[in-house]
Amino acid sequence: MSGRPHANGGPTVPGVAIMAGSLFTDASKRLEKALKYVAISDDAGERLKYPKTSLSVSIPVRMDDGSLKIFPGYRVRYDDTRGPGKGGVRYHPNVTMDEVQSLAFWMTFKCALLNLPFGGAKGGITLNPKELSRAELERLSRGYIEAIADFIGPDVDILAPDVYTNEMMMGWMMDQYSIICRKISPAVVTGKPVTMGGSQGRNTATGTGAFYIMQGMLPKFDQYPENTTVAVQGFGNAGMVVAQCLYQDGYKVVAISDSQGGIYNEQGIDIPAVINYKQQHRTLAGMYCDQAICDLGENQQISNAQLLALDVDVLIPAALENQITSDNADQVRARYIFEVANGPTTTAADDILASKGIYVFPDILVNAGGVTVSYFEWVQNRSGLYWGAKEVNDRLKEKMVEEAEHVWKITQDLEVNVRTAAYVHALNRLSEAMDAKGTRDYYQDS
Repeated sequence: MSGRPHANGGPTVPGVAIMAGSLFTDASKRLEKALKYVAISDDAGERLKYPKTSLSVSIPVRMDDGSLKIFPGYRVRYDDTRGPGKGGVRYHPNVTMDEVQSLAFWMTFKCALLNLPFGGAKGGITLNPKELSRAELERLSRGYIEAIADFIGPDVDILAPDVYTNEMMMGWMMDQYSIICRKISPAVVTGKPVTMGGSQGRNTATGTGAFYIMQGMLPKFDQYPENTTVAVQGFGNAGMVVAQCLYQDGYKVVAISDSQGGIYNEQGIDIPAVINYKQQHRTLAGMYCDQAICDLGENQQISNAQLLALDVDVLIPAALENQITSDNADQVRARYIFEVANGPTTTAADDILASKGIYVFPDILVNAGGVTVSYFEWVQNRSGLYWGAKEVNDRLKEKMVEEAEHVWKITQDLEVNVRTAAYVHALNRLSEAMDAKGTRDYYQDS
């Protein structure tokens, strides 16, 4: 197997055809260190340069007041060598094609890392969903499917929930696709309500999967629940679930935050009480002055920036991309970072964290529980045989722990950081699948 020349003796890093300094440019740099340890073919390197397909759409929505608004939407299928594209749909004001392409790129490696028969995809709509009514969100969700219906399918590209989308929206999307195709097609979307073919455990899978990774990795450093403090940035679905799992297992969660800010309690936060409050009030903001919540303990108000710099054992960024950058990485004092969000740490920050001896367990491993149970849901939809919650969680734990141990072994064998090991593991699988279709060396030798 041949590789293209590289300054360090390995193949070159796949190029990108977009503006320098973009999120995708930064995301593609994740491969640089991994490529020094994997001899990929020219064909595989060429395939990884660009997304297979990218789609931009305009979604007209009739608002409740009778006005018409147009929302930009995107769907990218980065690679489908190992199977149909798989990836979530996010609703957020900062969604761009660059972001969606980067997320699809990460999904490609995440699915390979977990040995799932999927390629990487992602989608999104640019808006603030909190400004829309439920009826407007339904029209938007159905309109998105109307716009991309020819681009997706159970054997082509499968959707799932992501930032600010949920099982109700996935149900609308599946229903709209079924209307368009004139047949019930549950396998086109995962993360649906259980009553519409969704899987038990899917709604909590990202946080639960991250917890299984932490359960397996932290004892390797003699970090056990009774002597480990944790801070969670991002108290959305995934952050909420992983915080609850840690709390129940005896870890001391001392800080949490959402987009409005956060709270800190050196003695530990009563996570079940906060979850109950959060679900009722949507944000943490009211907690600062609500007497019923304040009665739970002395909680100090902190900002997201202050949370990232807390002196804790474990930091869990579970919000959005680029939270730990070259501007604030030097302030991070946690010994271990588990990335529950996608791309929360920039490549420049990685170098700073490594110089401080901080272990970073990467997103493509830690938050892969969501896509793993999405795979289980897809299998159940196609077979018509549905599993109970215990079976789903047992299968999830087995899968997460197995691949985490593979990654950890590579970390030790190659003496590389955990992120590089994860990309080495994923890249080996991707390269093998791509080369199975034939390479230049194969045809030259015939």
